Amino acid sequence: MPGTRHSARTLPLELRWDDRHPLPSRWVVPDGVRPPAPGRAGAAFDFSARMSALCADVAARCEELRHVHMPRVLVSFTPSRNRSRYGLQARVTPLRFRDGALTRSHGPTDYQVQRFFVDGREMLYVLTFCLPRFLDQTFREKLITVFHELYHMAPSFNGDLRRHPGRYAVHSHSKDRYDERMGELVDDYLADHPAPAAFAFLRAGARELWEAHGGIVGAVVPRPKLLPVGAVPRQAAARNRKGPK
Repeated sequence: MPGTRHSARTLPLELRWDDRHPLPSRWVVPDGVRPPAPGRAGAAFDFSARMSALCADVAARCEELRHVHMPRVLVSFTPSRNRSRYGLQARVTPLRFRDGALTRSHGPTDYQVQRFFVDGREMLYVLTFCLPRFLDQTFREKLITVFHELYHMAPSFNGDLRRHPGRYAVHSHSKDRYDERMGELVDDYLADHPAPAAFAFLRAGARELWEAHGGIVGAVVPRPKLLPVGAVPRQAAARNRKGPK
């Protein structure tokens, strides 16, 4: 979910990246490796680009994920806080509220999640991987994580999360069953796949990828903040809460 409400009104309601202001990136550094000298990133393995391409392939081949439109998903990474293979692997952050609403009321004030734009296109989700931890899972674990996060995106792809009935709206009543279902989708995806090069990079760990490509880089963006947008008249608020076209 987006970051908590922030009282600093100096934070922008929109963040934009383009050719003049490119997405910030940084090295993904495995244990025992030193980042190359500045200027070498151009030859490195671009994790964000390759993962975005993989997710697009998954969406194209998996019926239950056909709604995912990767041009409106920003793929980034966050550095692992420690080298344990256990802990956060990935997360999907929705950039809209329930049913794709742009704002949500709390008392007399409406709040909005910061809006992200890349090359003029508004993003609806930020898909973030914890690196290098994610890359050091097994091949199957990595693919299950990818499917797990994509499946969280609402079937209407409106910037909201998929919601299940009952108390456990995000993972349904059983997270184990949720992951078991993701494993079934992974098996179907891998069966007779005509272009295994799409996911071949997931067969390598972080150190192997680094050594094969001379480095790994990925996009790093701030976690979107929840900001107040002021008291909005009832009719205007209703218009604002309509989802994206």
